[in-house]
Amino acid sequence: MEKYIEEFLKKHDICRLATAGNDCMPHVVPVSYIYYDEKIYISTDFGTKKLKNIKENPKAAVVVDDVNPNKGILVWGMVKLIEKGQEYKKIYELFYKKFPWVRANPWKEGEAPFIEIEPIGSASWGLRTSL
Repeated sequence: MEKYIEEFLKKHDICRLATAGNDCMPHVVPVSYIYYDEKIYISTDFGTKKLKNIKENPKAAVVVDDVNPNKGILVWGMVKLIEKGQEYKKIYELFYKKFPWVRANPWKEGEAPFIEIEPIGSASWGLRTSL
C-alpha cells in the first residue's frame, strides 16, 4: 500500500467493517481497529454476525474516513481468524496499549478472536493532497 494510505490508516482507530455470509446479505458495523504490519486487525466476540459471516465467506472490506474534509479509504481483502498463540498475544498487546476499553475490560487468550484482514485492494478519495 502507498505510504500516504498507510499513514491515514495508522492515524485512525474506528472503521466500518463489511462482511457477507452465504446468504450474500451485507452486514456493516463500526469497530475499533489497528493497522499493523500491513494488515488490519479487529477484535470481535464469539457468536457475532460478523464472525459467522467471516467463517462462511473469508472476505471483508473496511472503510476509514473523515467527514470534513471528505477523505477516506476503502480496503478489501482476505480474512484470517486469530484465536491463540504468539500472534494473538502480540495483537492483544497492541489493542491493550491503544484502547482504554480493552484495559478497562481485559480478556484472556481464547475468549475473543481477532479478525486479520490482509489487503488485496483499495480505493481512496481526498487523501493525496489533504493528509
